[in-house]
Amino acid sequence: MSRRYFGTDGVRGRANATLTADLALRVGMAAGLIFQRGEYRHRVVIGKDTRLSGYMIENALVAGFTSVGMDVLLLGPVPTPAVGMLTRSMRADLGVMISASHNPYDDNGIKLFGPDGFKLSDEVEREIEGLIDEDMAKRLAKPAEIGRAKRLEGVHARYIEYAKRTLPRDQTFDGIRVVVDCANGAGYKVAPEALWELGADVVSIGVEPDGMNINRDVGSTSPAALSAKVREVRADIGIALDGDADRVIIVDEKGHVVDGDQLMAVVAESFKEDGRLARSGLVATVMSNLGLERHLAGEGISLARTAVGDRYVLERMRADGYNVGGEQSGHIILSDYSTTGDGLVAALQVLAVVARRGKPVSEVCHRFDPLPQILKNVRYASGRPLEDEKVKIVIADAERRLANHGRLLIRPSGTEPVIRVMGEGDDRDLVENVVDDVIDVLQKVAA
Repeated sequence: MSRRYFGTDGVRGRANATLTADLALRVGMAAGLIFQRGEYRHRVVIGKDTRLSGYMIENALVAGFTSVGMDVLLLGPVPTPAVGMLTRSMRADLGVMISASHNPYDDNGIKLFGPDGFKLSDEVEREIEGLIDEDMAKRLAKPAEIGRAKRLEGVHARYIEYAKRTLPRDQTFDGIRVVVDCANGAGYKVAPEALWELGADVVSIGVEPDGMNINRDVGSTSPAALSAKVREVRADIGIALDGDADRVIIVDEKGHVVDGDQLMAVVAESFKEDGRLARSGLVATVMSNLGLERHLAGEGISLARTAVGDRYVLERMRADGYNVGGEQSGHIILSDYSTTGDGLVAALQVLAVVARRGKPVSEVCHRFDPLPQILKNVRYASGRPLEDEKVKIVIADAERRLANHGRLLIRPSGTEPVIRVMGEGDDRDLVENVVDDVIDVLQKVAA
């Protein structure tokens, strides 16, 4: 069955256009019915980021869940990983995060977590989709069995303690000046507090959400503000989260951005030194730089690659027993601690390495020189350009020219009619020429 509502990360769309209160209501009803699996009182925890539309979607979800007899525990603005953690620790039957992650404020989304704290499988999402458009009136709870809703207190303290416990008991960040950029999003209270409690000298930006400024010129997708603040206050490190705080990038003391590839290398090498790295390897996507793969090989660490998307990284980690994985964009998954990407926990692990080494972040977090990487997109109106014979020929020639010196990755976008062409290798000029040759033929075929 084709997926009408669920994408690669839950239900997502423009608030009050694609993602309406009515759709949120029906998602709550359908998910609530699917996850009622016994005679006891079932309950769901709901968190959100700071988007204006979160109020509307939260209330619609509450109506949906309670109408089918589920009790609702409201968490308020919390990071996505906090929802996964609390779903599990509070023995809830279902967890929900209302967020569109790094997207602008006028988008929003509904991410669902099972009782184990992990995002739902494709099969369960298809079950929920099958109910959304059905008439669920006959399955509504009787008047005496309608669910109750209440707002939980102390949620932030619970998440902060969980994050701190991922570090050794005696770990402190005394003497380290940290600028933390919370993207005016879900981590705006917990991240600065956790860092301060661990002894850091904290300077915060992106901590004044107004419902419409989430991710606007701040956060992991707009690191210029963080870089400038790090240089201004002469900080040792900058930490940037995204809107729902499940991804992180670092800025060193010089204001230079450190991406997820470098951070995965830092964490994996640290875990290996401590005897904690499962399978002596990590999982990353096809977009991670070839320089990472070569560097890890030199350290005796393998790299397994997956399709783009943190859910595919996590699936591979769970299937094959890895405990470190992530994406170049900053989703870092440490499965010993979390069921999803956790920007704060990943940042704490990196800070612990910095504190232990006693060296500048620019030295500690620069693990390898990335190979030149060129990414270009071609938009097409219809059809399947990648199946054209001329395109197949130019791709085969490009792969031959890059053989042993780099790699070529060509993939259609999962969300829009765009083909992404990425090349990387030791010789930037060769990579640019190869990518441009493929782009030229694709544009002619797609015209």
